[in-house]
Amino acid sequence: MSIRDPKVVCVIVTKDRPELLRRCLHEVVHQTRPPDHLVVVDNAADPVVEAVVRDAGMPCTYLPSAANLGGAGGFAYGVLHARALGADWVWMADDDGRPADRWVLGRLLVTAAEHDLEVVSPLVLDEEDPEQLAFPLRRGLTWLRRRDQLGTDVLLPGTANLFNGALFSRTALEAVGVPDPRLFVRGDEVEVHRRLKRSGLRFGTCAPAAYLHPQGRDDWTPLLGGRLSVLVPRDPGRRDLTFRNLGYLTAQPGLRWRRLPDAARYAWYYLVVHHDLRGFAHWRRMSVAGRHEQFTVPGTHGPLAVAGHTGADPAKTHPTEMSI
Repeated sequence: MSIRDPKVVCVIVTKDRPELLRRCLHEVVHQTRPPDHLVVVDNAADPVVEAVVRDAGMPCTYLPSAANLGGAGGFAYGVLHARALGADWVWMADDDGRPADRWVLGRLLVTAAEHDLEVVSPLVLDEEDPEQLAFPLRRGLTWLRRRDQLGTDVLLPGTANLFNGALFSRTALEAVGVPDPRLFVRGDEVEVHRRLKRSGLRFGTCAPAAYLHPQGRDDWTPLLGGRLSVLVPRDPGRRDLTFRNLGYLTAQPGLRWRRLPDAARYAWYYLVVHHDLRGFAHWRRMSVAGRHEQFTVPGTHGPLAVAGHTGADPAKTHPTEMSI
């Protein structure tokens, strides 16, 4: 079967970043094997963003939202719409990243066919320094941060960065479902990765396919000389949601083994490195709330406090189909 046979729908989630979205769309539309349809979920229902989508130059659907659904809710909304359009493959992207060259989608499709993969991800690189990985990659007990540490393998099996250029088959989405909107900002990708591993489906990263993204290493603090890392976002609101969502994740099948190691890492970070008993108590409170699925915790930074309500006019939030 030709790689042009399947119907590929690209789903992009955006909020208040029309210029970044324009840059992303330019690279998506100009792939040597472009998607057949584009779905853009706008978490701010911004007319400027709608105009950017209209100018994309390919068949597309603009999905405005009167409420900020976050990345997880936005992808859930967009992926369900893509499935309703009859997508064989869904290509997922955030607005602040972009394919590194014109061959990314084609390489992903070929790699999926050659290795019988249901999900295949590009290598996500730091847009400022493409020799660095945008996010640390764990291989066993080792954290890798540079591209040259990966060796010469074309395929990295069992590894994937799911919301930055990953390609999901219809079979994978039927088995895994869509992201959990309750996780909002952090942990949503880890939770989908958990489901993907438990599904038994084959997935991996295609190393020659590169995706550029702002680096996310600053939120990771090395411990014990870099042998361990702990995730502590600098923004207080994101920090609260991260701790809560990680607590939720460690209560789920397939990730319960992480509960004690996480507790040990955060105890070391707060009590040994920073001598911060109140900080550790706050981490524990948010983690316990997550484990008990208490997604609204009084006195903390809720989703609206972090990202803000869009204030969008509900009358302007109807899906718009556009074709060239």
